[in-house]
Amino acid sequence: MAELSRRTLLWGGLAAVGAIAAGCAAKPGSTLLPGETPTPTPTPTPTPEPPPPTWPLTGQPLPDPAAARHAAVAVKVPDNKYEHPQSGLNDADLVFVQLDGYPDASGQSATRLVPVFHSTLPEGVIPVRSIRPVDVPLLAPMGAVVGNTGGAGWVVAYAESHSEYLDVSQTYMDTQGTGSYSIDGSRVYTYGGEKKYDRAVTAHPQVLSQRNERFADGPAAPYLPFAVGDEEPSTAQGTAARHVEVPWKNGDAYTMSYTYDTAAGVYLRNMPWGEHILVDGERVTTDNILVILAEVTYDKIFEGRGAAEPIHQIVSAEGTFHYCHAGRAVTGTWAKGEVHEPFTFTLDDGSPLKMAPGRTFVELPY
Repeated sequence: MAELSRRTLLWGGLAAVGAIAAGCAAKPGSTLLPGETPTPTPTPTPTPEPPPPTWPLTGQPLPDPAAARHAAVAVKVPDNKYEHPQSGLNDADLVFVQLDGYPDASGQSATRLVPVFHSTLPEGVIPVRSIRPVDVPLLAPMGAVVGNTGGAGWVVAYAESHSEYLDVSQTYMDTQGTGSYSIDGSRVYTYGGEKKYDRAVTAHPQVLSQRNERFADGPAAPYLPFAVGDEEPSTAQGTAARHVEVPWKNGDAYTMSYTYDTAAGVYLRNMPWGEHILVDGERVTTDNILVILAEVTYDKIFEGRGAAEPIHQIVSAEGTFHYCHAGRAVTGTWAKGEVHEPFTFTLDDGSPLKMAPGRTFVELPY
């Protein structure tokens, strides 16, 4: 009798299953007793579409990922008035603005640029000068080949100790005959009876990008926190910033400035003495301005290694940042870990910074 009862329940259970609304079913081989509620079959969670590929240094669309498989090239470009005009800056993905070098008689120094080329490799960038300590933590996260003319011995040694993350060995003198550099004869001048070439050295990023196989796949990750897809940049809710002034050199009126051009949708850059104009007559422009405020010291970290060099304290450090785009600005806190680790940026309200894709000038004043 007990066996018959079990058989009756089994068939009764199967009959009940047939009456269950579409979309719910018993698992194969299972049964339902009277009064039991079947467990709905879970609806698979749709796998989100991966974001479309973008250039790692601009956040702009990358139709063919293979086009990004080459090293990023940074070039050390002097920025003193007598070394202008320059070339290539409007082809850069990123342009870092840093202290030039040794302090002058008043304890100050001017600026030096580091344009970084990846999505576009211009034919030539002029002029080219030496490396600085801050180049190491700035460029290590992207694995850059650095176009340069050398540097102080201890600075070169410091950079070479991090050769896993950047390549400063491709200097003007060490790449003779490779096409990595050339001399613009029209910029050679005579001083003290000697010919000077410091304004005439031209770097060729297309060649330099092929000079290091380790970095041949290009930057491994986005350098800055760009908005993705339909995300709005953080400045959509920012305060007005149509004219931006970046004061350099403590106690000195040496100010870089930017004016937003509504029609063109870009910021126009100014040097302390006037508009920033390139060799071809073009005005220097940028989509984004990112100001990173950090302490600057002279030869404290590397005490005893030679003449003083300005050291921007951005390793294992944090500070304030200002970000401007499309005539609006937001502020927050930046942080950076080890030399090879990227910056992180957190807005004052605690949310992560979202930058608009495009060219970015990164100013590091003090």
